[in-house]
Amino acid sequence: MSLQRTFLLSLAAAAALLAGSAQAQYMGPSAGPDAPKSVAAILKNPIDDQAVVLRGYLLRKVGNEKYTFSDGTAEIRVEIDDKIFMNRKIDAKTQVEIRGEVEKDFMESPEIDVGVLTIVP
Repeated sequence: MSLQRTFLLSLAAAAALLAGSAQAQYMGPSAGPDAPKSVAAILKNPIDDQAVVLRGYLLRKVGNEKYTFSDGTAEIRVEIDDKIFMNRKIDAKTQVEIRGEVEKDFMESPEIDVGVLTIVP
C-alpha cells in the first residue's frame, strides 16, 4: 500500500471518528419511554422537573397564566406564559399538545410548567 493511500485512509478514519463524537450531548430531562403518559400517572407519582408531553384540553383559566388542563384521565393545573400562546385563539374545545416539566413544590399539588403549546389539527 502506498504511503499516500495509507495517509488518505487514516485521514478518512479520523474524520469518521470526529463526526461520530460531534453528535448532540443533551444532558437535561427528556420525555423518554419512562415519562408519564397521562395526567393521572403524573398525579399518582409526581417527579419534580420530569419532562412530559400530553394531549388534551385547557378547560378554564384559574389565575394569571394558570389553567386547568385535562387529558380525560384527570385534571392538573398548568402554567403557560402569555408569550407561548402567540395570540392564538384556544378554548375548552380546542385540542392541544403541551410539552413541559412537572413542578412539585413541598406541600403543594403538582402542576406543569408548559414550554411548548401546539394546537392539534
